[in-house]
Amino acid sequence: MSDTHSNTVAYVRKTMLTEQAPPSSQVGAVRWVRENLFSGPLNTILTLLGVLCVYYLGVHLGPWFANSIWNAGSLSECREILQGASGACWGVIKDRWHQLLFGFYPQDAYWRPTIAFFLMIVAMAPILFDAVPRKVLWFSAVFPFLAFWLLWGGTIWLPLLALAGFVIGYFAFTALQKVSALAAVIGAMVAPVLWWLFFAGPLDEVLSNALPIGIKHIQSDEFGGFMISIIIGVTGIALSLPIGILLALGRQSDMPLVKWICVGFIEFIRGVPLITLLFTASLLLNYFLPPGTNFDIVLRVIIMVTLFAAAYMAEVVRGGFAALPRGQYEAADALGLDYWKAQRLILLPQALKISIPGIVNTFIGLFKDTTLVVFIGILDPIGLSNAIRADSNWNGIVWELYGFIALCFFIFCFGMSRYSQYLEGKLKTDHR
Repeated sequence: MSDTHSNTVAYVRKTMLTEQAPPSSQVGAVRWVRENLFSGPLNTILTLLGVLCVYYLGVHLGPWFANSIWNAGSLSECREILQGASGACWGVIKDRWHQLLFGFYPQDAYWRPTIAFFLMIVAMAPILFDAVPRKVLWFSAVFPFLAFWLLWGGTIWLPLLALAGFVIGYFAFTALQKVSALAAVIGAMVAPVLWWLFFAGPLDEVLSNALPIGIKHIQSDEFGGFMISIIIGVTGIALSLPIGILLALGRQSDMPLVKWICVGFIEFIRGVPLITLLFTASLLLNYFLPPGTNFDIVLRVIIMVTLFAAAYMAEVVRGGFAALPRGQYEAADALGLDYWKAQRLILLPQALKISIPGIVNTFIGLFKDTTLVVFIGILDPIGLSNAIRADSNWNGIVWELYGFIALCFFIFCFGMSRYSQYLEGKLKTDHR
């Protein structure tokens, strides 16, 4: 036994082996390439085809970008400089960038939409990010009226009276809340409308004549370019979400009249193309207004685009409600919460969290659909590109204009997409 024990002890390692480097095929770029690009026959074939496509694009687009011409006043001048070589004529962007961004807005007033754009970023910051102080939300509430005044101009009284309508709606909601929640909501909606229809206009005329404080008024037919796309897109996005939430709640309501109205509105809007609604806003809406009423075309388009997006938003939010477990509704009832508190504290936050991808998808689609306004005579970037190409100096140029427009739209849409992913990660509560 002792001999066997002594022989066994001789094979027991008394010291640890030093740490060895892993094989080169199991770490770093080599491992990533092997696992992601050449993990099997199909992936290998697809990788080689992808490399061929990249090579083909590089061979043909590389010289086109490398020979870019920026200092040229016409397409013929670009061709003279290139002398038959392939190259991009970006001189059209340098020559007409202000028109693509601002349309026919007066050049001496470019500071107004520029300031409005940067103020929009400030107003959006507390809504999008928690790190921004909550006090900035007061500016976010005032910004739409300030932006309207900066862009359209005129006296300061019209936006102030429009803002007063919301203040009146808040007081009506507070006063009627003691009666019932439904009466408070109806009062908060009816009171501002009555104020705007019957009192705001006459008061604006009186105050404008007495104290004409303001800046130069600019007509809507001078708007255009990316400025009009941002105005319509951002306004539609900001208004369609709350309206869509109300429509989703109304579609699930136990009150038949409310439910039928919401269902009828949603199904009608979703069954009609947006271009039809835009033609309605452009040509037919004035027939339903009092004689002599001059309703701004841009505001008409904003209303139609908002209603169109709100109908789709309602279905996205309704899908979020449908995905909630029944136990969440029962938990709200068990806590003794009324309808509005249950929606605000328990149900709606969870439904919106589930609906984030669909909501952002609707927002991106809405922003891209702003290009349809060209069919009713509003010169968005696409409409302006056609006008620029009609100029004899730039007749025949295509890729540079559409490439620049596509890049600008991509920046906005990609930014919205990345923010939605950031928000999903921030609100993620599971630990998988």
